[in-house]
Amino acid sequence: MAASRSRIATLTIGIPLQRADLPGLVRRTCALVEDGKVGTLRCEVAGLEADAVAVDALARLALAARRHGCQVRLGRASRDLLALVAFMGLGDVLRG
Repeated sequence: MAASRSRIATLTIGIPLQRADLPGLVRRTCALVEDGKVGTLRCEVAGLEADAVAVDALARLALAARRHGCQVRLGRASRDLLALVAFMGLGDVLRG
């Protein structure tokens, strides 16, 4: 029987987020989804600044998750962050 990918895992992104935090976030993401049972990774981003570092982090997390067959959803994202994600062309990958 094939493993079910219906499980939702949650990753809370702490603030303030700095570029030096990105490798650790990617490692945490991979650890959460590497067993192949997670279908959706919910990234809790409340309070995350709408800036290039945040979008870079989210894009990296989405890439890592997709490599494991998992989709990403943003939880409690601000309008500004969602607008920046859309402006940078990642609205289909990083949905709220």
